[in-house]
Amino acid sequence: MTISDRFRQITELATAEADRLGETLPAEMGTALVSLERGVEEFQDLLEQVGEIPQYQLEAKLSPVLMKTHGYFDRARVLMEDQGFDREGASVWELEQMIYRLLNDL
Repeated sequence: MTISDRFRQITELATAEADRLGETLPAEMGTALVSLERGVEEFQDLLEQVGEIPQYQLEAKLSPVLMKTHGYFDRARVLMEDQGFDREGASVWELEQMIYRLLNDL
């Protein structure tokens, strides 16, 4: 699977998970959900362009977005876990791990 395909896959999974958590988490988790949504927005801003980025520029273009999104997701996960939503935090952790593996492969 290419880097671009993996980026698209992570974006799709992150979007679906943010939507799911937005429907299931209580209102007091608003800060975590906002952080998660910001991360998804970072991904979606680059989604259309990712397939057109030349191979030699992928690292320079994707790394900042992946790092920023990872930070948003990490913040959301910590907030969820602090409030006792460990299962939801674990699902965000899985997304973080996918981002980390993609970063390592760039």
